[in-house]
Amino acid sequence: MKANKLNRLIKKTMIKRKLRSNRFSSAQVIAGGFLAAILAGAVLLCLPVSSSEGKFTDFVDALFTAATSVCVTGLVTVNTAVHWSVFGKVVILFLIQLGGLGVVTVMTVCLVAAGQRITLRERMMIQESYNTDGLDGLVRMIMRVLRGTLLLEAAGAVGYAFVFVPEYGPLKGAGYSVFHAVSAFCNAGIDLVGDSSLGPYLTDPVINITTCILIITGGIGYVVWWDILRVIKDRRRGQIPKGQRFRRLQLHTKLAIAVTLALIFGGTALFFLLERKNPATFGSLSLPEQVMAAFFQSVTTRTAGFCTVDQGALTDGSAFITMLLMLIGGSPAGTAGGIKTTTVGMLALVVWASAQKKEDVEVFGRRINESSIRTGLTVFLLAQFIAAAGIVLLLATQNMGFTDVAFEVFSALGTAGLTRGITSDFDVFGKLLVTALMYIGRIGPITLVVAVLNKNNEKNGKLRLPKRRVLIG
Repeated sequence: MKANKLNRLIKKTMIKRKLRSNRFSSAQVIAGGFLAAILAGAVLLCLPVSSSEGKFTDFVDALFTAATSVCVTGLVTVNTAVHWSVFGKVVILFLIQLGGLGVVTVMTVCLVAAGQRITLRERMMIQESYNTDGLDGLVRMIMRVLRGTLLLEAAGAVGYAFVFVPEYGPLKGAGYSVFHAVSAFCNAGIDLVGDSSLGPYLTDPVINITTCILIITGGIGYVVWWDILRVIKDRRRGQIPKGQRFRRLQLHTKLAIAVTLALIFGGTALFFLLERKNPATFGSLSLPEQVMAAFFQSVTTRTAGFCTVDQGALTDGSAFITMLLMLIGGSPAGTAGGIKTTTVGMLALVVWASAQKKEDVEVFGRRINESSIRTGLTVFLLAQFIAAAGIVLLLATQNMGFTDVAFEVFSALGTAGLTRGITSDFDVFGKLLVTALMYIGRIGPITLVVAVLNKNNEKNGKLRLPKRRVLIG
């Protein structure tokens, strides 16, 4: 009798271990969650109720639209303002909000709203999604993210309402204001204005400033928000001496802010210099309007997707700068895509340290650990490899020029959404390939690799191999 009980206990334990070993990793949950949201959105957008003409939408176009919404990209194969019904636009708005907040955040909010307990495994997924150091206060952080997001989007909607309500009327204007506020904050870049995006508002300071503020606050990352608020509170309490506020910020925040400002203002200067005499873009504008248009172009390239000038009319130099900025994108733990500002800043510091023959990579009085450098280098190289593969495949299958194709690939992979007007011209293979690039860009190259391989990062007690030097350069 005791032997049978012992056998049952052993069998039960083995089953539990097997189930535990077959659980999905955090990377697989994130990748699978985004994929499920895209497929569900595609099914809804296929329905006649989602089309303004009351007809079924081609599944590839519906899939592309769902992907560009969930991946907060902004590339479209059909005119969003004309093709979709009110129901379809609401579905797109919901998908944008889900994509901006992230699958893990939305899942956590739903569990809290349903009164469910957040388990250790779910806390670990939140930790991995936001790259936090500890497991304490994660649920509280998620709720703060939700409240902060809704507050900023509401403020943005009020800003847009000053223009859209007088132009479109109270009801439609309010709807347009909410849609564009969510789209801008989530760095989606999907608009309801028409084929020229925000081109009609090229010289409108309200639309330009509101959009830029939403893009920057969404793209800088939630972690940076809370760190800045923490320092402000400590300063008010007298815990931080005057003039020491920046020094009390975390290293991540300092690097994200420094690189973001450098890219925005550096991009503004370059776009102004390259486009100020271009009659198809800035040439006919006054000096203040040229500066505003250059600033908007610099900000929107950071994965936002809105545009006030025709991207196909940019000079070759501006197109090249745009591609670089789209690939870099925003900061971690935010709504923007790309390889991230901190990755580029850190790799630049690695080059600087190597040039000075320093063993450690240092910035703001701190040393960056080697694991972060390896991860950043991996992200950078994977992104370059995926972009190169996408460009080659599209050039081999589509009858299009190199600049247009490269621009589209960097836009999709960086989830930027800017286009030179060729998105709707792709065939089925081209649309599916761009959809895949948007998906990879949203979840991140490393998340995709980890989700597919599902390798354990632990050493598992293996001996470390001896070091050998490799000649470089």
